[in-house]
Amino acid sequence: MHEIRCPHCQKTFKVDESGYADILKQVRDEDFSRQLHERLELADKQRQDAVALARAESDREAQKSAAAQMALIVELESKLKASETERKLAVAHAMSDLTRERDTLATQVKQMQLDQTAAAKLAESNFAVQLERERNANATTLQELQSKLDRSVTERQLAVTEAVSGVERKLVEANTQAQTREESYKLQLKVRDEQIEQMRDMKARLSTKMLGETLERHCENAFNMIRATAFPRAYFEKDNDVRTGSKGDYIFRDTSEAGGEIVSIMFEMKNESDTTATKKQNEDFLKELDKDRNEKGCEYAVLVSLLEPEHELYNSGIVDVSHRYPKMYVIRPQFFIPMITLLRNAALKSLEYKTELAKVRAQNIDIATFEEKLEKFKAGFARNFELASSDFAEAITEIDKAIAHMEKIKAALMATGRNLRLANDKAQDVTIRKLTWQNPTMAAKFESVRGKNGNPESGDT
Repeated sequence: MHEIRCPHCQKTFKVDESGYADILKQVRDEDFSRQLHERLELADKQRQDAVALARAESDREAQKSAAAQMALIVELESKLKASETERKLAVAHAMSDLTRERDTLATQVKQMQLDQTAAAKLAESNFAVQLERERNANATTLQELQSKLDRSVTERQLAVTEAVSGVERKLVEANTQAQTREESYKLQLKVRDEQIEQMRDMKARLSTKMLGETLERHCENAFNMIRATAFPRAYFEKDNDVRTGSKGDYIFRDTSEAGGEIVSIMFEMKNESDTTATKKQNEDFLKELDKDRNEKGCEYAVLVSLLEPEHELYNSGIVDVSHRYPKMYVIRPQFFIPMITLLRNAALKSLEYKTELAKVRAQNIDIATFEEKLEKFKAGFARNFELASSDFAEAITEIDKAIAHMEKIKAALMATGRNLRLANDKAQDVTIRKLTWQNPTMAAKFESVRGKNGNPESGDT
């Protein structure tokens, strides 16, 4: 037996082992239910934290991609400026080299002409002195000296002619080399200019590399190149369903191994060749794209555009226009594959959370069923406990009545005991002296009886 104190009336009553076990089980079931609700709330909070973390991670990846594209643009601009500066320096350097070579050659020609004149004068003076000396010494050698003089003059003239022709030949070679260098520099400058134009065009179009193909064909080829390795279970085909009156360009859908859809994207491609004389903007196609996305049941919508090539916002990277239309983005063609990968990876994370959420919901259903059974049991137990409590209270009331009746009997018995004690005390207090007090007749008789019996005592008996 166990004693239980009532928290309201502070009375103590005893219950048997089965009743005590039932009450203890009820207390434990309430504690279990409370702990179960706390754990469910904790699991829901952890799921919300995980979803917020995934969204933050996705935003960080998008910011990193945009920062990388901005760094690429800054690098291209710096290379463009550096190439222009290098071209100017190369031209100035080439012109200075040509000018210096021409000045050097001109100086050499003048020096050779001065040397030729001086040699001729020196030769004439030397031959004249020698001729006068020999004429005075020997008149017979005049003819020989004259012939020597003529031969020497002829040799000097030939030497001068050869020297002049050599100088002219070197000058022609130098001019030819200078022209060749100038043509080479012009060719290099032309190549540099072409590279600069290509870099400018690459900056304007952000390296789309269309190679004469349409934008749709380019995106389709880019996807098919990695389909087998990156998206083996993906569907990427043209949207040919016009039952609703309009259609997008391409629909991308990817499924999991279990066959469930991971992500779906509606693509719209817009090229400069699609524009008319009145230039259209990317903003003109967003409403129709959102309509196509909703009609075809796609989760995301992406506009792949070459329109507005000088627009700084669209050239900066992936542009989120979800403030206009939900889950919609505008990108340049080079972000086509990264955009699919980004959305697919985010969807995979979301799928994991959805799977966990489905498990939690299944567990919640099991818990709800368990709670329903538990509530039914508690209701039945509470009904039985209420009846038992009512019977118990009635029994306690009867016991209290019986206790009150026994208390009355006890009080009556205790009063009887007191009366018997008083009667005994009174009986013990009765003596012959008290009985014969002021009764001489009875006193005389008792004296005579004591005398006959030979009892000399006259005390109380």
